[in-house]
Amino acid sequence: MAIASVDERAESPLIEEAAGSLRQERRERWLLMLLALLLLAAGIGMRTPTPSDEPRFALVAHQMVASGNWLIPHRGSDWYSDKPPTFMAMQAASYTLTGNWQVAFLLPSLLASLGTLWLVYDLGRRLWGHRAGAWAALALLSTVQFVFQAKRGQIDPTVTFFLTAANAGLLRHFLLGPDRRALWLGCFAAGLGVITKGVGVLAFLMLAPWLAARRYRWQGVAITPERVSTWVVAALAFAAAIACWLVPLGIYLGTHDSVAARDYANDIFVNQTVHRYMHPWNSFQPPWFYLEVVFTSWLPLSLATPGLLPAWWQRLRARDARFLLPLTWAALLIVFFSLTRAKRDVYIMPALPLLALCAGPFLRDILQRRWARWLALAFVLVLALPALVLGLQGLLHPSAWTLRFAQARQLDTRASSLWLAFVVIGLWLLLCVLVFRLRRAGMALIAALAGLWLAWGLWVAPLLARASSQAPLVERVEQTIGPHAELALVAWKEELPLAFPRKVTDFGFVTPWHEQLADAIRWQEQAPGQRWVLILSDVMAPCIDKASTIDMGMTSGRDWRLYRLDAVASSCRGGIVPAGAVEDWGGIDRRR
Repeated sequence: MAIASVDERAESPLIEEAAGSLRQERRERWLLMLLALLLLAAGIGMRTPTPSDEPRFALVAHQMVASGNWLIPHRGSDWYSDKPPTFMAMQAASYTLTGNWQVAFLLPSLLASLGTLWLVYDLGRRLWGHRAGAWAALALLSTVQFVFQAKRGQIDPTVTFFLTAANAGLLRHFLLGPDRRALWLGCFAAGLGVITKGVGVLAFLMLAPWLAARRYRWQGVAITPERVSTWVVAALAFAAAIACWLVPLGIYLGTHDSVAARDYANDIFVNQTVHRYMHPWNSFQPPWFYLEVVFTSWLPLSLATPGLLPAWWQRLRARDARFLLPLTWAALLIVFFSLTRAKRDVYIMPALPLLALCAGPFLRDILQRRWARWLALAFVLVLALPALVLGLQGLLHPSAWTLRFAQARQLDTRASSLWLAFVVIGLWLLLCVLVFRLRRAGMALIAALAGLWLAWGLWVAPLLARASSQAPLVERVEQTIGPHAELALVAWKEELPLAFPRKVTDFGFVTPWHEQLADAIRWQEQAPGQRWVLILSDVMAPCIDKASTIDMGMTSGRDWRLYRLDAVASSCRGGIVPAGAVEDWGGIDRRR
């Protein structure tokens, strides 16, 4: 009994130390997620959707709620076939829960980004420990592209979450397994990525480095017999996620057969996938474009490259599969999107979480090096000095450039508030450098970026959104036509229908503008005294007499006119608008 008592007393401090360590990790973990919530949610509910992509998705979500049809997205009267409906349905569901569109259109991106951060932390913790996971998540939270997109009502943060969830499931099975449940959940997440943007299948590029690591017996690979049944269930999980959309869609298209239905199916399954990759029609960039993205949009993480590349190379030479699999997958993803001529910076965003994951084990040591601390402070100063100079110039002595900038964004009296925001941001960044200095450059970087993103979300972004708002145009139109008139749009942008409190008529979005105008004339002829058309001024000649229209002013650099049927030339009555008579910017080149 005495011996047992001595053993118990000896073990007690160890148990208490382990419990204290767990409590400390738990506090740090939740502080990290609280910081992420504060930064990413700052400004949510304070602005409306801003071009180019946000109004499109928000309009589709609006129409889902209004029509009750969440299966077939519509942009105005058109079937919207550029993307599957998943993301827009998430926005519509967010509105159903919150009752506020200014919150709802941003909520999916916020939740997806928080989920991505958690997955990166959790996987880093499982692979290398709590500190590595925390540093990996903090690195991701500091990256410009990740935070900027998290604050946007666009599809890419959601796609990034699904691909990260898929990768996390595969990596847990391949490196920490066997973990069949994680594998199946990962395959289901990949399927959700397919029905969100079509790229979820790219998660299975992870199979290539895994098979190579198994073949050559790299360290860290879970060498266990793979049952056929495991992969059958994985395939079924992937297919089940896709079937959540594909089966109802097939039933709907089969029972609503029409030209529009066939065009929708052909566009979303052929034109927007294979054809868009092989023969794109916009967003052309050179083959090295994504190198520019990595070294600019992925700042400040990319500043650690001189320290990360040798560390990664050392681990790869040691045949550590924990680095081989995620790094190879990220490289394969970037190569895949580099092979097509159409490139946008967000296409490779799903590679960012895995690179941050692989950076986690080394970032603390890298920040102890003098060159890294100088780079961190230099980065903050590069942000601070231009912001401060630009803000002071805009406030005290506006140059031609600052005047053009304010005029192009219709800032008017709000310009001074924007320049003041730049001054405040610049001063905050300088203060972080002066307070933390070289010795704590890492803290200076984190504090500087935290202040920058808070100012952006709470001040700059709402200000720019209000300046480019369609509300003044809508107010002028409503005052002119009255509450009982009918209104149609010609050559419209997605933000316009969102701004009107009434239901507006449209004649298609990708429909060429001369056809929209012809349909609008025929529509007006059915009730000439009650029907008005809001039209882009560039589209009027030769069918609409400018002197007979009402000037609605400039909004976002576009000149709008309001007219009734008496402004339509006699030669165009009956909707006779020949192709080429109208300056036509409509059609496929306007699609995303």
